[in-house]
Amino acid sequence: MLTINDIHVSYGNIEVIKGVSFEVNQGEIVTLIGANGAGKTTLLKTVSGLLRATQGTITYKGTNIESYTPEQIVHLGISHAPEGRKVFPRSTVMENIMIGAYIRKDRQEIMADAERLMKRFPALNERRDQLAGTLSGGEQQMLATSRALMSHPQIVLLDEPSMGLAPVLVKEIFSIITELKNEGVTILLVEQNASMALKVADRAYVMEAGQISAHGIASDLLHDDQIRKSYLGED
Repeated sequence: MLTINDIHVSYGNIEVIKGVSFEVNQGEIVTLIGANGAGKTTLLKTVSGLLRATQGTITYKGTNIESYTPEQIVHLGISHAPEGRKVFPRSTVMENIMIGAYIRKDRQEIMADAERLMKRFPALNERRDQLAGTLSGGEQQMLATSRALMSHPQIVLLDEPSMGLAPVLVKEIFSIITELKNEGVTILLVEQNASMALKVADRAYVMEAGQISAHGIASDLLHDDQIRKSYLGED
């Protein structure tokens, strides 16, 4: 479905992604784990067109998209819930959700989808007319995820969805990620909470200093001694 081949990305003269290759198959949750600064967020921004690769190809359903604009990429069926949530703080919860449907014209279905998301996230439903900037971190993450789903994506890029959340909310966010997969949404998940990510993912790639250092079945990596020591904080 999505294939990244020998991607290089630079900020000025500094190369931060150094020949990364991986793939995401339809219906999978694939996670990228690694320390801060490994290049995970940069990689997602490159897939969604916010950054340009200096070398390599990004193929989505057989089409090379590395030169596409972010809007074109959304039209193809790829949406991005960015790190730090990036909600529009002075717009209401419902306005933020509706922004996610900007490429769609089916007004009646848009409203129906928005209401379905409100049922999935009761906390948002209770605050639909509240300014997004006044929500808690967990509520903002739910909002960012809902906004990403409003374009009817076939694949969602989730960047650090559990960052800064209380443990009970982390469990809720990962439960939602699993539900999305069960509904047929493909997910590329960047997550620093490696333990939770490996528990919900089908496959995983480990990034170190802009390169893939390990990959495999997520459950296998979860029980790999070196991965456990390096990323799960276990001896």
